[in-house]
Amino acid sequence: MLRVAPRTAVVLALASAAALATFTWPLFVPASPESTARAGEAPLVFVVMLPVLVALVLAELTSGGIDSKALAMLGVLAAVNAALRPLGAGTAGIETVFFLLVLAGRVFGPGFGFLLGSTSLFASALLTAGVGPWLPFQMLAASWIGLGAGLLPGRLRGRVEIVVLAGYGALAAYGYGLLMNLWFWPFSAGADTQLSYVAGAPVLENLHRFAVFTAVTSTFGWDTGRAVTTAVAVLLAGPAVLAALRRAARRAAFHAPTTFTHPQPAPSPPTSPTASPAPMTGRGRVGGGGERGRFLHPGLHRVGVPVERDWFVAFGAWTNGTPEVGASYGSRAS
Repeated sequence: MLRVAPRTAVVLALASAAALATFTWPLFVPASPESTARAGEAPLVFVVMLPVLVALVLAELTSGGIDSKALAMLGVLAAVNAALRPLGAGTAGIETVFFLLVLAGRVFGPGFGFLLGSTSLFASALLTAGVGPWLPFQMLAASWIGLGAGLLPGRLRGRVEIVVLAGYGALAAYGYGLLMNLWFWPFSAGADTQLSYVAGAPVLENLHRFAVFTAVTSTFGWDTGRAVTTAVAVLLAGPAVLAALRRAARRAAFHAPTTFTHPQPAPSPPTSPTASPAPMTGRGRVGGGGERGRFLHPGLHRVGVPVERDWFVAFGAWTNGTPEVGASYGSRAS
């Protein structure tokens, strides 16, 4: 799993605080309940998000949390997630985009999960013609899902891990619906109803009205469908997808330090020792003293070949590479 460096943690904390402020500011600052209020705010949020995402990528790159291989994996998973989203299309709350986001955030870490949430929703919006004032807020909410998955305890494995991820996916689906309701609730519920936003009212009163609004409009419908879809997908496909993602992370060697070593010289090939012919003395010379020119190869001596008749045979054997010639001397043939 990719670790989060302190620099990345600071960027994530600041980005999350700014994102939370964009959702909750009507609870603290009176807002006029106009249906077009968020339409003018959305471009500003999107413009602010882009530098934040770039800063997060740079922080991960400089700290070693993400390298070129991790960026390539981010692009692949974002494309896969964007292709999966039209399969559900949000019908009755069925969403197929969140289970892969949870699993990838679990394997590659919170910073990777945050980036994957934003890029996945942006790419899927381009594919499904879902670009609108809601898109920046969808990107922020999905980024938190990937961030939370990466912050789960790392020691979980096996069936326990799958059950925890499925439970987290269900809770994250409800949280996503809650945030998206908070995005438009102050400006669309109308006035003078028990579910309406009251500008300038105490925070707890507006939170109570919002909780009733969410429970009546989406919690038991759309949000439950999204939660069930995500949990079932994690339970069924989670083990195989986790194994595939972890295998890819191992082969890509994410977060592996790069070391440089000096090249070692190639060892020279071993050389076989060659025996040199034994030195010849005066006793072994033809016509010399001693044995008077007795010049015999040991092998010829063993079979009793006399030098007087075949000394040239022994000399020829020596010149053909037999090093023992001259090392011993024959005796006079009987």
